[in-house]
Amino acid sequence: MNYFAHARDFLDDPYFAAGTAVPDLLTVADRRVRLRRKHVLPFVDDPDPAAASVARGILQHLADDARFHGTRAFAELSLGLTAAVRNALGEERGFRPSFLGHLLLEVLLDASLAAENPDRLEAYYRSMDSVVPGVIEEAVNRMSPRSTDRLAGMVLRFCRERFLWDYLEDAKLLVRLNQVMRRAKLRQLPESFREVLPQARRRVDDRRVALLEGIPVRASEDKL
Repeated sequence: MNYFAHARDFLDDPYFAAGTAVPDLLTVADRRVRLRRKHVLPFVDDPDPAAASVARGILQHLADDARFHGTRAFAELSLGLTAAVRNALGEERGFRPSFLGHLLLEVLLDASLAAENPDRLEAYYRSMDSVVPGVIEEAVNRMSPRSTDRLAGMVLRFCRERFLWDYLEDAKLLVRLNQVMRRAKLRQLPESFREVLPQARRRVDDRRVALLEGIPVRASEDKL
């Protein structure tokens, strides 16, 4: 799952919603920092309400991903999109079709949800704009065995760029995909790869309900 899919039902608590983004933001801002459940769990009842909400949001992300990656729809779509990527790119090396198939599934799920309810995506960004990035970074540094000074800046950049809107347009999505490919030190996707995207969108749209089966269930309902 990706940013909007994780947070869309928790916008009444901005720090909770922001917490659902933290694991993904860290993969971009500072991959050395990894938050596991055992690191986060002690903070769900922290005296600082913002830190407690961030912790619960992180746990929500982890719980969502466990359910999402365990669905039959995820397994089948990942395989199908990987095959579509491989067919489109041929035998050329350096693209990692399985990585790209998984990535496409997650970003196109966000695109599907946003296309259905664009006002909700706008509300998500308003929620993110309302948090103090330094508060999130401080909370994460209390939880993590390894501290970072890069997360607050990443939160600001995330809010400023609003790149989730780009997932709705094939040309802009290709640019965003290539940004991820660069970070992963993989080859850049050719312009012709855009031809894969319309059918990939339809496949994800068709399986959206199955992909989100049992999600969201607040992590607290799993007996933290």
